[in-house]
Amino acid sequence: MQPQLVSSSAADARTSLAKPFIRFDRVRFAYAVGQREILKGIDIEVQQGHVVALMGGSGCGKTTLLRLLGGQYQATQGQVLIDGQNVASLDKPGLYALRRRMGMLFQFGALFTDMSVFDNVAFPLREHTALPESMIRDLVLMKLQAVGLRGASQLMPSQISGGMGRRVALARAIALDPALMMYDEPFAGLDPISMNITAHLIRQLNDALGITSLIVSHDVDETFAIADYVYVMADGVVAAEGTPAELRASSDPLVHQFVHGEAEGPVPFHQPVSRTLAADLGLQEAS
Repeated sequence: MQPQLVSSSAADARTSLAKPFIRFDRVRFAYAVGQREILKGIDIEVQQGHVVALMGGSGCGKTTLLRLLGGQYQATQGQVLIDGQNVASLDKPGLYALRRRMGMLFQFGALFTDMSVFDNVAFPLREHTALPESMIRDLVLMKLQAVGLRGASQLMPSQISGGMGRRVALARAIALDPALMMYDEPFAGLDPISMNITAHLIRQLNDALGITSLIVSHDVDETFAIADYVYVMADGVVAAEGTPAELRASSDPLVHQFVHGEAEGPVPFHQPVSRTLAADLGLQEAS
């Protein structure tokens, strides 16, 4: 079965579905006026309670989409909507209130190295609530129990493995019971066992807590095992979309190359040489 390839009516066709929790509506973005556009008209919808993956080659704009959701950047055109709120239109208090409804698992965890496992997970609770320490203690141990690390609460990040550190970071990310979880390369650098554990935790926590999850990842097998829907990006646009099963069965050359990790395909091995560079190098013609 072919994935739903992007067309001018793709976004309009999805409007008949339930109101999405996240919506990128014809979003364009460049880091500065006159610079190359990173995003060139993105239409993406994420239904509440779903696990949705953003995939594609490096530099195609996946992490930029997460930064637009968090309000770090603003789209140069189009709208970024979370639960009906236009992120770019929010004032500072409104943006901070929206961010408190988000959890973020950074690549490689980004734990505070001078804080214990317990204090890392307690940090957002102490920062954003006025809960008593007794309640914070119970909540922290509950979150650590959810990721299987209650027994590591008093250890320092230097005393645990990389996979355990990623799980501590996940416990910290869900400490405030977010409505939206964002994952930036959650499987990077993990051994196969830790990778599998992390993938299953993402799915289990999403379903148990009733949250919505957006995953940026290059790991096809782990991501496809837990995602409800996948968007494949290339050159700043959504090149294809569909369920994991649909994308695995796709005969579209770009999707097939990415899913199967093939060297030959629409994504070239060699970086094209511009005519100017070719002339500078004394080449006969640009390759």
